[in-house]
Amino acid sequence: MESRTAQRASSDALAAVAAYGVAGIWLSTVYSPGFGQSVGLAGGATVIGCAAASILRRTPRFTTPADRITLLRAVLVALCAALAVPVLFTGQPPDPLLVFLGAAAFLLDAVDGPVARRTGTASAAGARLDTATDAALVLVLSCATAASIGPWTLCIGSLYYVFGAAAQFWPHLRSQLPTNAVRKTIGAFQPFALLLALTPGIPPALAAAAPALALPLLIFSFARDVIELARGTTVGADAPPPEGGDGRQSMLSGRPMSGFSRRRS
Repeated sequence: MESRTAQRASSDALAAVAAYGVAGIWLSTVYSPGFGQSVGLAGGATVIGCAAASILRRTPRFTTPADRITLLRAVLVALCAALAVPVLFTGQPPDPLLVFLGAAAFLLDAVDGPVARRTGTASAAGARLDTATDAALVLVLSCATAASIGPWTLCIGSLYYVFGAAAQFWPHLRSQLPTNAVRKTIGAFQPFALLLALTPGIPPALAAAAPALALPLLIFSFARDVIELARGTTVGADAPPPEGGDGRQSMLSGRPMSGFSRRRS
């Protein structure tokens, strides 16, 4: 028999999936159905499905207040995917609702870490969930800007996954780097720049300039981290959690991906 903690975790994961299901059905009735919309809904289902699976795979299974906030963010990111992915097929600008949902998911990223810190519930599992949600948000927003700015914006969303794929072949990329303020700033600028480019009424020059600045900064940040990791500039296994000790290192604020990080206390 499952413990009450495990049951609560399962309920939290299923509630997130159900919330996306209901909202996804609403989106499918508001927007004209078609291949692009179907793929968008499938993309959103992938986002929320991965988030739920992250909870259900935990041994022992548990969720924390910070995890619930991250699950809410995952629902918002999944809805963004349902609105953004069709843009790749239609070439039409995404609905302004995407900016609202994306901004909410972006701002909530500043909440789950402090909540984990204050409640004393930081965990490596929570960091992995937070990281995956951050990565999905940036990828989704880069898809949304591809039609209006150019397909090169997809590079912003894909670099995280390229880094993850490279780490499968070069184990030194899986080590944990020390916290760095420059890395945090560059990481946080990525979703902000993409949201700015998608905001209705923004001058075209500014809309293009924001992601055009974000991409080289991100490349610089990843390149510097790869060099530091190759040199062995890493945090020891017994070091305190990064990002102010909240144990929820974000893809937007730290590298490498928490899924490849060493276990944190």
